[in-house]
Amino acid sequence: MKAISIYSLTRINDPFQLSRLERQMSGRGGHLKIKAWETEGLRAFCSRLLKVYEDAAGLKFYYSFTMPKLGKEFDLLRINDEYAVNIELKSGNVTDDAIQRQLVQNRYYLSALERNMVFYTYISGADRLVRLSNSGRLIDADFSELADVLRRQGSCAATDIEELFKEERYLISPLTDPARFLRQDYFLTSQQRDIKKQILKHMDVPYQGFTGFPGTGKTILLYDIAMHASKNDRVCIFHLGPHTGEIEQLDRRLKRIDFYYLLDDMTLNVPGEYSVIFVDEGHRIDEKIMKQIQEYAKKWNAPVIISYDREDAIHEDETGTGGAAMIEALPGFMRYRLTNRIRLNSELSAFIRCVMWLGEKNHRSAYPSVTLAYAGDEEELTRQLKYLQDEGYVFISDNDVCTGKLKDITGIRIDVTQAACKEYDDVVMLIDDSFVYDDHGYLRHRSDGTYDGRVRRLFHGLSRAKKRVALLVYDNREVFKALLELVQH
Repeated sequence: MKAISIYSLTRINDPFQLSRLERQMSGRGGHLKIKAWETEGLRAFCSRLLKVYEDAAGLKFYYSFTMPKLGKEFDLLRINDEYAVNIELKSGNVTDDAIQRQLVQNRYYLSALERNMVFYTYISGADRLVRLSNSGRLIDADFSELADVLRRQGSCAATDIEELFKEERYLISPLTDPARFLRQDYFLTSQQRDIKKQILKHMDVPYQGFTGFPGTGKTILLYDIAMHASKNDRVCIFHLGPHTGEIEQLDRRLKRIDFYYLLDDMTLNVPGEYSVIFVDEGHRIDEKIMKQIQEYAKKWNAPVIISYDREDAIHEDETGTGGAAMIEALPGFMRYRLTNRIRLNSELSAFIRCVMWLGEKNHRSAYPSVTLAYAGDEEELTRQLKYLQDEGYVFISDNDVCTGKLKDITGIRIDVTQAACKEYDDVVMLIDDSFVYDDHGYLRHRSDGTYDGRVRRLFHGLSRAKKRVALLVYDNREVFKALLELVQH
């Protein structure tokens, strides 16, 4: 979306024509619904600015921009290499407290730009201009002051504003980038903030948790709530994923948060006492560990907060112990659901769910970010995988699937158990001849009837991708045929 001349935009009054003109000027993907009072406010703003700045008609602003994924909207933005100027427009009937809260929040979100920042609000009904001071107070201002700021700023960036707000600048995983998490150099979406508020409000409830598909930001939300809770007392995080260096770094730096690793068949031995228990990757939990956590919660009189994935796309026989069902059966359990995908885009999310179950209703007409490849023998397999790795794909491997020459392949290779809670731009995974689609369209594993987790690990491994996914099918023509029909649906 490009910056536009709001003076040129407001020379017409018809809302329909104005919306079409704005789209043509900005290159926006869709039409804005512009209300009459918004047009009047823009016209009044332009008129007041022109009285003190004769070249104001040529000023360009990013108009009504919404930050990707976060849903945070700004009325007017001017951004260049040094300055970011934000101006919010109100018609009237708004309190100073509300204006101040909005501008403080805007400053919080625009801090990712790392520029000098100035924030104003113009209330057209009262013909009043106010500015947010560096200390966060609201100060009455005038248009001569604003004109001086805009003159000093000079030109507005010519680039699409989306280029200035790349998601990786403000959406992170604490287990991929612990340093940024420790600096609190990240943002929560409005949905995450709402859930956080509700959980902190109901800390008298013994068990609370939030779920969602992979990529909805569960880990960052859990760790952020833990950070908040640790301000008052010591808390602990029971991590059901792998023991990683990133968690070790967090454990060392966060003095009031202690981490414990929960592996299969282990007995918890926790010294000390904690005010809140947090559980990460709760969908991996088994009955034995669940009982131990409940015992500690009762002993310490500590509430338990759990994050866990929904695995509805996977056949119930392939989800192991059914951790989600066990969590939701806890007495008095209060559940919240994350639905906005942060890391995983909607195309990849739809594709992965359809791979797990061909009956998934979320079919798309095209999957431009998906690559399929087939190998009939080990030589073809290693060549195909090397090619994909050269293209930038990270190979997330499953030791139960990787056999023969593939075990010795060079390049970036990450075991699926080590990829939990992390994220990668491009991911390639392998489907061998041990996979099959059943009569109901579910991806299953040919086994002796016992659960071995291959389908589940495939689901979670593919879900680590942010931008592209590749599936390399080895000596399994039936599954490859089904996947080819899926992407050509």
